[in-house]
Amino acid sequence: MDNIRTHIARHLLSIGAVFLRPDEPFVWASGIKSPIYCDNRLILTAPEARNEVEQAIADTVRREYPEAQVLMGTATAGIAHAAIAAASSQAPSIVLLDLGLPDMDGVKVVESVRAWSGMPIIVVSARSEDADKIRALDAGADDYLTKPFSVEELLARIRTTLRRLSYAQTGGVASEGSFDTGELHIDFDAGIATMDGEELHLTPIEYKLLCLLAHNADKVLTHQFILHEIWGTATKSDLASLRVFMGTLRKKIESDPAHPRYIQTHVGIGYRLVTQG
Repeated sequence: MDNIRTHIARHLLSIGAVFLRPDEPFVWASGIKSPIYCDNRLILTAPEARNEVEQAIADTVRREYPEAQVLMGTATAGIAHAAIAAASSQAPSIVLLDLGLPDMDGVKVVESVRAWSGMPIIVVSARSEDADKIRALDAGADDYLTKPFSVEELLARIRTTLRRLSYAQTGGVASEGSFDTGELHIDFDAGIATMDGEELHLTPIEYKLLCLLAHNADKVLTHQFILHEIWGTATKSDLASLRVFMGTLRKKIESDPAHPRYIQTHVGIGYRLVTQG
């Protein structure tokens, strides 16, 4: 524990997040005086330090408060730290995240969670521009729900996302087996895809897309079919999401995404996974 504390302290000092004023103490709103101040906002901008701090928080909660069910953040940047630490310590089934956090861009939270977990993330936000949706989906969000929305719609999205997770974990099939073509290997039982022996770190939706294409290898799957299988709907915004996810999937399995070998686009129609001879 002392080694962890020392390591974190060195990190915080190296990024200039800690301020010492023994002769002129900082004064909190409560009136309490302190000779030391740590700017949590600066920690959020330093991924390595941020991950260590949040992991230490999560470890402490698990060790000291094993029955804890809620972790809340207060003060400057506390909400963002608490959200990420809670996700790490309690392994929730799903994360509902608003992009409009008071102390951190919600997309940064998505990126931080995605660095170590594939748990489903649904973004709920008043931001309705396509650029905001694409940015969140690119960061690793599984769905994006624009405010205002009904409780019934939110519950439906949660059910759909959890079904997708179950599908992704099983490869969408009850039978055992695997799929191989070229350097690509999919182990449906383990829920793992590899490229040339190296595991691919796919989000649940990326994995489901890959499995859907693999089960229909060499067939052109229409946008409508894919959207229905993945999202359960086929709206204009869903089509934009599909294009984003296909783009991120290509980046992970293609050596040259601009000239793909595996996933071909049929303009205006859909996509096809091409088996390699």
